Amino acid sequence: MQNFEYANPTSLQQATALLGAHWGEADVLAGGTDLISLMKDDLQTPKRVVNIKNIGDMAGIHKTGAQVRIGALVTMDELSKSHEAPHALVAAAAGVPSPQIRHMGTVGGDLCQRPRCWYFRQGYGLLAVKDGKPLVPDGENQYHAIFGGGPAYFVSASSLGPALVALDAKVKLVSGKGSRELPVKDFFVQPQDAATREIALRPDEILTEIIVPASTHSSTYEVRQREALDWPLATASVSLSMKGSTVAAARIVMGHVAPTPWESPAAAKALVGKSVTEETAEAAGKAAVAGAHPLSHNAYKVQLAKVAVKRALLDAAQARA
Repeated sequence: MQNFEYANPTSLQQATALLGAHWGEADVLAGGTDLISLMKDDLQTPKRVVNIKNIGDMAGIHKTGAQVRIGALVTMDELSKSHEAPHALVAAAAGVPSPQIRHMGTVGGDLCQRPRCWYFRQGYGLLAVKDGKPLVPDGENQYHAIFGGGPAYFVSASSLGPALVALDAKVKLVSGKGSRELPVKDFFVQPQDAATREIALRPDEILTEIIVPASTHSSTYEVRQREALDWPLATASVSLSMKGSTVAAARIVMGHVAPTPWESPAAAKALVGKSVTEETAEAAGKAAVAGAHPLSHNAYKVQLAKVAVKRALLDAAQARA
């Protein structure tokens, strides 16, 4: 790990003043579960690390009217026990199998973490290129994307991203110049070149909170290889607007299958005007994966994603907010 300056601000204004105009000048430290490993591997070598753990304004979960505001410093464990947050988010946070990660990792950090792709972690960049040749299509790609079509084949590592997109949530981003709110679906970016990052956060900004619509039928279902410290193979998060027992509107978003949380309008369309049953949920799952293009070693993900959609829908159809 390279030497760096350490700053410990106590206010958001102090923190944003310590950030830089370019990546590499400063990095934000919250739970540190991803940043520390990136620094140890020399993938990120900030000149300054800005610890934001002591900024009280970025903590807590608060329900105000039709919204739930979740501070970026809320831990995954706190979110997993929340009675205010929608069920899809609570389930996604509870699905993180490591107690250490749940207690240290923050919701803001979950959205901002870098990809787990082993090519990226070995220094080949987001597009995983060596000597001008992409490594993923003909390489070890069993955990890579089945949607998106390249040139980036990593999968978004965020546990909360699919649920937040399904819930039509927004993030608040603050810099020394002011603040902006961005839909979570636009926060995640599918890079088309080596210079583009996988999230829309700017180097002089801090993600301070997440704003989520409060009332919906929602759920998250994950498929894992093992119940240990690992990332899912495929997930699905859904939100439903119900009119009696009939679906009036739906959003269906898959995770760990693309460089961004991957929404399926076709699956949602297949449900509208119908009740959620084994048959309609099965049909929606098939529609969700109809456009998948698996690589040489990850075709199994198509079936896992289809099942995840079906089971998330069946759970969301129950009376859960």
